[in-house]
Amino acid sequence: MNESDVRKAMARIPEMKGYQGPLERLGGLTNIVYRAGDFCLRIPGKGTEDYIDRANEAVAAVEAAKAGVSPEAVHVDAESGIMVTRFVEGETMTPDAFRSRTGSPGRAGEAFKKLHDSGARFPFRFDLFQMIDDYLGILDGKDVELPEGYHDVVREAETIRTALEAHPAPLAPCHCDPLCENFIDTGERMWIVDWEYSGMNDPMWDLGDLSVEGEFDPEQDQEMLAAYFGRKATPAEEGRMVIYKAMCDLLWTLWGLIQLANDNPAEDFRAYADGRFARCKKLIGQPEFSAHVEAVRAG
Repeated sequence: MNESDVRKAMARIPEMKGYQGPLERLGGLTNIVYRAGDFCLRIPGKGTEDYIDRANEAVAAVEAAKAGVSPEAVHVDAESGIMVTRFVEGETMTPDAFRSRTGSPGRAGEAFKKLHDSGARFPFRFDLFQMIDDYLGILDGKDVELPEGYHDVVREAETIRTALEAHPAPLAPCHCDPLCENFIDTGERMWIVDWEYSGMNDPMWDLGDLSVEGEFDPEQDQEMLAAYFGRKATPAEEGRMVIYKAMCDLLWTLWGLIQLANDNPAEDFRAYADGRFARCKKLIGQPEFSAHVEAVRAG
């Protein structure tokens, strides 16, 4: 999509109609995102309709803005997937930014807590194991190979599933896809954007997933957990976070393969998927991982 096409799309949006100022292309692995003055315009990418529920996203974006963790949703079209939000100034985060910006893991933990405690109700239930089945279904028949041993790890994950279900966590409104780039840090607060995968989920998924995406070290994990709970996390709480560090890689491996099947040129998704799966297996294979699983099972 070229700039002319983008401006045609803007002309159909009441809040942006008549804007003639500059357009700045922003990041995005699957979508087309531009800054237009005080607004941020998001146009869905090819193939996203296969796995994104735009009606759910629309509700979540509005509710997250009400909760004070996401920019105002100015225009939301659940049918086309086009969304316009207020542009917020700040540092778009990366793993390096989380390492270099003092206090940023803690600010992320505080933002998660604010979201999870907001009382918002998202329409979608983010069910890890159901989503693995759904993504495998999408890939069925496509000319893309799973990493060797993928189904073996899914079978082994039943032990993890049993531990998690021994003491189910109350579901909360969660972002569920906390890439570093979905965080904007002002130095005083952390904004969260992009609600495509949001749903009601175990809150520790968000913390575990961000830890993986940000390549957090143990000190950063503890900073985020302490800011979230306002105290030191219990072994069971920390164990849930660590479990989800592995499980998010297991799920997003399949997401990467879907991007590969859709010919998404944003990056090398074969390497992305293989790297995710290798990291999942490495974490699960560490001796202390079983201790985390047992702590979750014990509650």
